[in-house]
Amino acid sequence: MPSSTLSGKVAWITGGGSGIGLAGGIELARAGAHVVISGRSRETLLSSEKQIKAAGSGEAIALDVSDQKEVASAAQAILKRHGRVDILVNSAGINHPKRRFRDVSIDGWDQIVAINLSGTFYCCQAVLPAMREKKDGLIINVSSWFGRYWNTLGGPGYNSTKHAVVSLTETLNVEEAANGIRATCILPGEVATPILEKRPVPPPPHERARMLQAEDLGRAILFVATLPPRACVNELIISPTWNRFYLGGLETPKN
Repeated sequence: MPSSTLSGKVAWITGGGSGIGLAGGIELARAGAHVVISGRSRETLLSSEKQIKAAGSGEAIALDVSDQKEVASAAQAILKRHGRVDILVNSAGINHPKRRFRDVSIDGWDQIVAINLSGTFYCCQAVLPAMREKKDGLIINVSSWFGRYWNTLGGPGYNSTKHAVVSLTETLNVEEAANGIRATCILPGEVATPILEKRPVPPPPHERARMLQAEDLGRAILFVATLPPRACVNELIISPTWNRFYLGGLETPKN
């Protein structure tokens, strides 16, 4: 049975069909929130919606965050049904195997920017008016270790957008603190989620077992969401203890 910590709250999680987004959704549902997950794959969402409902209260909507009109429509539908969005978690994000300057395509770059950065902005813009009206709201943006520390593994598109998400998040705090709105940027190191399959050299199972797991990030999202409104976690950097960026065991793409 879910707890009542977030009872009456409505949380919208993009990229909620798998990985960090789904793990966060499960934790928030267990804590009593009604969780709306969104993602591009209807098939994946159907399975994930069952997991959210098993944890508490939830629903799923198909959405491509890179489409501003779709985002605005989804936000309005949630507000019409529930009257509020208390928590927004922007977890939708992508990268491509061909990601370095020497081989990234223009289309690949545009898609990374459209989802990782523009999609995050669109979703923030869509919920801010309702949050301002209530003088309350929490936005959690999932960036990356590469949003703070540069590495050739991320590639220009991923590195740039994840740094930009950090800036976007703090700009929200600068502008919206007076409206009771707080924003957190979570910067995880390596997490064993499906995005690893998009790496030039996907990590083997024994390495993934030592990484952060999606549920670790789900608990981090829950921690931020259950703090009192007076407390804002501006940034949260979390990495695996067996940090391959420190230990020199990280694969790098060959030239």
